[in-house]
Amino acid sequence: MATDLWMNLPVQNVEKSKAFFTKIGFPAQTIGDGVQVAIGDQGTKVMLFPASKFETFTHHRVADSMKATEVLFSIGAEDREEVDAMIKNVEKAGGAIYAKPGLTDGWLYGAGFIDLDGHRWNVLYMDMEKMP
Repeated sequence: MATDLWMNLPVQNVEKSKAFFTKIGFPAQTIGDGVQVAIGDQGTKVMLFPASKFETFTHHRVADSMKATEVLFSIGAEDREEVDAMIKNVEKAGGAIYAKPGLTDGWLYGAGFIDLDGHRWNVLYMDMEKMP
């Protein structure tokens, strides 16, 4: 049975990406050629590697994430205020906002951002008491 799941992402500049994720509130540490970013209480790991190194793992060219979206990462928030705070931190850290914080269907509050390498993320607070 599988015990863990890591997501691996190619980045152009490992140190800048490490600083970005640290500024938005996620602990990041250098491991070998890459950086491990810890997200959430469950210890989800996102590994950031130089694109050239990433290609040696996948035996495939890296997609241009500035032109197309291959995956959307979703981060759970404790409340609306955490969503708002993270989006403010993303802007301060140099990320771009593609969806401003807002409410959907009366129970889902979220926002979306783009990291320094064009990867898309969203931050969501789900009010389960209001969920239909």
